[in-house]
Amino acid sequence: MKKATFFIILFFVIGAVIYNLYPEKKLPTNTEIDYIIVKKSNRQLLAYSKQKLIKTYQISLGDSPVGHKEFEGDEKTPEGVYVINAKNQNSGYHKNLGVSYPNKKDIAKAKLLRKDPGGDIKIHGIRNHLGFIGKFQRFFDWTNGCMALTNNEVDELFYAVNIGTKIEIKP
Repeated sequence: MKKATFFIILFFVIGAVIYNLYPEKKLPTNTEIDYIIVKKSNRQLLAYSKQKLIKTYQISLGDSPVGHKEFEGDEKTPEGVYVINAKNQNSGYHKNLGVSYPNKKDIAKAKLLRKDPGGDIKIHGIRNHLGFIGKFQRFFDWTNGCMALTNNEVDELFYAVNIGTKIEIKP
């Protein structure tokens, strides 16, 4: 029995290491991503160039991903059309791309609820010094409303996406 348990655990550990280290298709060099669609229900970020899908990324979302973000602290990822409005290579989460949430409609909705709409919605990597987590971050929704990728994936997008790029976040 002990031997069987040992081999099951060993098999699981080896499989997990292979999963995390197995290389994925890279974004082609010098690609310019000019449109992003996020499909929250599928946990996917789709990167387009000249109306052609170039790459699909698996993402993690906010702790409470269903529905549109209404106020700061609701742990939801916004839904709607925004733009990439900032790039930060010195972020607390590897690198990030800022999303222009909240817009006027989001601010008005939060005001009706007598809440702060929040902000600081990003596409980001894993918290600094925890990059070894790699693809395992995909198994859970763990952000405060952002869209999380592996550090390597954020590196790709960071250099391929310009400020002003449209991002559409769908349920």
